[in-house]
This record gives sequence, C-alpha cells and structure tokens, in this order.
Amino acid sequence: MAGLHAAQIHAVPVAADVVSVAARHAVSAEREWRLAAETVDAVVAAGFARHFVPVACGGNAGSFTALSQAIAELGEACPATAWCASVTAHLARMAAYLPSEGFHEIWQNGPDAVIVGSLIPAGRAEQAPGGWRLTGRWSYVSAVDHSDWALLCGTVPGEEGPQARMFAVPRSDYTSVDSWSDIGMRATGSHSLVAEDVFVPERRVMDRNILLDGASAGSPASCHAVPLRAVNALSFATPALGAARGVLQLWQDGVAAKLLKAQRGPSVSRAAYETVLARAAGEIDSAQLLLERAAGIADRASALTPLLEARNLRDCAFAMDLLVTAADRLFRSAGTGAHSVDAPMQRYWRDIHSMSSHVVLQFDAAAGAYAGAVWDTRGETHTAT
Repeated sequence: MAGLHAAQIHAVPVAADVVSVAARHAVSAEREWRLAAETVDAVVAAGFARHFVPVACGGNAGSFTALSQAIAELGEACPATAWCASVTAHLARMAAYLPSEGFHEIWQNGPDAVIVGSLIPAGRAEQAPGGWRLTGRWSYVSAVDHSDWALLCGTVPGEEGPQARMFAVPRSDYTSVDSWSDIGMRATGSHSLVAEDVFVPERRVMDRNILLDGASAGSPASCHAVPLRAVNALSFATPALGAARGVLQLWQDGVAAKLLKAQRGPSVSRAAYETVLARAAGEIDSAQLLLERAAGIADRASALTPLLEARNLRDCAFAMDLLVTAADRLFRSAGTGAHSVDAPMQRYWRDIHSMSSHVVLQFDAAAGAYAGAVWDTRGETHTAT
C-alpha cells in the first residue's frame, strides 16, 4: 500500500489469494446475506483473527498500522469482507482484556478463533455460584454465523444502578437469528445473536470500563494498552477507505472506456472527468492520511493523551465524511450504467453509506469529544502533537 513500508504489514500479509477469494464471492455473499465459508477461511489464514491475540496464546500482538493497511487493501476487493475482518480482529484485542485464565481458555486450541460481539448492553446477568447467568439478544453482530466465540455486553445489578460487563461466550451457548436487512453491507451477515440463561464463569467476565480505559492486566503488548475510545472508530473507517478506493478504480476503468469510445464518436467532456478524478482522489488520499495518523498514534500507546484520543475519533469521523463525499462524486458522474443492479460500483457505494451510519463515525459527536478535550474543565486550551 502507498505510503507504508512492507515491514509494517508483515503481521497480516494480504496475499493475492485472500483478495481474489473475497472478490470472487462478493456477489453471491451479498445475495446470501453472509460471507462464504471459503472467504472466512481465507481471512483467517491470512492472519486477521490472530493479529491482536497475545503472543502467549500464539498470536501476533500486532500494530494498528499493520492491520489498518491490510484491511484497506482487502476492502478494495470486498468491503463487507474487510469489515468482518476488521471487526473480528478488534474484538480479539478486546478479549485479551479478560482475566488471563479466561483469554487462555478462548485461545486454548490456537490463536485463530473467530470472535464476534457487541458493546451494546443488550443483555442482563444475574449472579450465580462461580459466575453469572446471561440472557439477551444483540443486534447487528457481523459474521455471527462464522464465529467461535462472542464477547457480549450485559448489565449486572449494582449499588448505584446497573453496571456494564463484558461476557465471553462459546459458540455452543448462543444462536443466531436472521435479521439483517440493510441496503448495504449485506454480505457482513450482521444478524442477531441470542443467549438464553447462559452460565458464564467469572474468569470470562470483565468490567466494560477496562476496555474503555485500556487497562489490560494480562498482556504486556503495546496494542493492549490502548483505550478503546482511541481506536474504536478506526476499526470501522478503515474498511470504508478500501471501499472508496474500489469505487475510484471502477470509475477510472469506466471513464477510460468512455473516453476511448469518444475518439470514434460524439465528443465527451474530458475536463469534467478530470475535475471529478482530481477531487475524489484527493479526498480519498486525505482520508488515508488521517487514518494512517490515527493508527500511528494508537501504536504509540505510552504517548496517548485524552486529546490525542479525541483527535483520533475526530479524524476517523472526518475521514468517513471525505470518503462518502468522494464516493458520491464518483457515483454521480459514472453514468446510468453504474446504477445497474449488476454493476459492482453501486454495491460499493451502498456499502460505504451503510458504513458511514455507524454511531462512532458521526462527526457531531466526535466534534463534541474533541472540543471537550481541547477546552478541558480547567478552561485551558491544549494542542495535539
């Protein structure tokens, strides 16, 4: 990928085979509302599931820069596959915050377990001897049908009201319900997950605030010392970068064919296409630079500050806005043929818009967090470096 050295992506080398597998199954996966098993196998084989897994469990404990670059590359072939690869990789990072005995149980058979989940407290748990009994239904759980484990948020009784806890649950203890019907990202298979009175031992339970604060006690790796608020948006914006690049390539190929045809027929305004190309490519490149900076900041965990965390959120949300603008610009000027249900560009365009609807990529909320970090409670103004 442009702008990064090969050494930075050694943990997740996106080989041509996983890209080609994802691209080959993209259309059928959208039709089936879930990724093909062959695609998931290829993603796992490429190293995405193990990227953030602790070294003690056979994983790579890799960098955010490496993962982000690989996700964007995969997104050019299939945005939905990139989304699932990103989400499951980041959920594995979160699982490393469980008590050591708990995360060793998850990866006892190797570091390639596919972990899905939700941070929304859609479940309730009651204390039981040695742990908790969890019940709930969680919506929008991407790749749930291909999962081995789920990391689920539920509330437990507390002196000051319900408290959010994360529960690690094996595949045998939950079911999926077909419920995903979005206009885009159909192949992510983001169906609902249901758990009914499931016993979860204490070793597989943690306070959700541990994730938010980045206070892992079980792994010394830098990637496990990063607060969730510094990287959560990055996991959702990076697949969109790949999708936007995919739109740009499709647009360039289509326009090149039009210009070649115009040489033998009615004239076409080359200047208009040149403007679209320059603006859209510039917007995508700008988004890439923002996301690369956000990943680089996350890789310097010891240097993170509340302001840098808030800036990362702002940069990811702003990058998403740039990518939507670029995709709209390209799609609008691509011509009626690009709007056909059989045209790949319209699928990429729908996927990007669906990605942009994620709650952590809303710019107003990100702006509020950023302004709050700049103008802290002491009334002092800070700058990020």
